[in-house]
Amino acid sequence: MKNIITIFLFIIILLFTTNSSFAIQKHLRTEEARENDVQGVFTIILYGGRYIDDIETIAFLDYEGDEYTLKPYAPQFDFKIKKGMPGKEALKEAYTFVSFHNSFYQSQLSRIMDDKGKTIGFELRPLYMPFTFGVSDVLEVDYWLKDGTVKVTIRIQPSVERALIDRTLVSDK
Repeated sequence: MKNIITIFLFIIILLFTTNSSFAIQKHLRTEEARENDVQGVFTIILYGGRYIDDIETIAFLDYEGDEYTLKPYAPQFDFKIKKGMPGKEALKEAYTFVSFHNSFYQSQLSRIMDDKGKTIGFELRPLYMPFTFGVSDVLEVDYWLKDGTVKVTIRIQPSVERALIDRTLVSDK
């Protein structure tokens, strides 16, 4: 019993004394936006679009000159960055980027907000014809704020990913 308590205390001390990677990160939220809301100068982040059937594709518009930086949690080769783009131009390029897939239906614009409700950027995601993948919105996107950097994680919804794998297995036979 003494050994168990010692190990437990050691783990607690270890968690409190390690570097800040264990610090609590704040989850940010999004809400629907309109094209007129996109005003200012942006850094545009074009994630995905690596091949003709890539549905893991999304665009982010990060306000330049504010206290936050959007950073995809992905290898550098998974996204492109363009700086100094006016709002309308950034939105037009983002739309062109997310709409290339043959099952593209429409796009969805959302504002990304900090923990105080201030808009810190925008996301433009593709919505696909629901009969193609079972749902229109195939992505799960999360935003985590830590020390002025907004870590963005992007992944295909597990149910869609399973359907894609099943479809590949059937077509290989």
